[in-house]
Amino acid sequence: LKMAGLVRHALRKTTTLVGLEHVANPREVLIGLYKETLAVLGQMPATAAYRNTTATLVNERLNIVSAEADVDKIEGKIGRGQVEEIIDQARDELSLAKNMLAWKAWEPLEEQPPKDQWKWPVN
Repeated sequence: LKMAGLVRHALRKTTTLVGLEHVANPREVLIGLYKETLAVLGQMPATAAYRNTTATLVNERLNIVSAEADVDKIEGKIGRGQVEEIIDQARDELSLAKNMLAWKAWEPLEEQPPKDQWKWPVN
């Protein structure tokens, strides 16, 4: 039964989504992206909110992908579209994590925001 999902995915030649190419080895790609993302997050302070929330999500997805061989089941358990879309999301998250590391988003603001910046409605 597990082989059915692998065979079905291997036989699929297209995602049917314009601009999104089929990935022949999605589990390996996702595992690599998730591990790389966790390595980047690990360079951030343990108190950084982005690190903690993103690491939780990435670890959940890594556990799903590592434990499940059937691509259809991976798609169902993650619930974010076709596996190629999930790969695209993982690439985006890795890119954002690298940017957040460079930006040092956890550091205090250089200038304090205006007192009523977040007050609504604006008077």
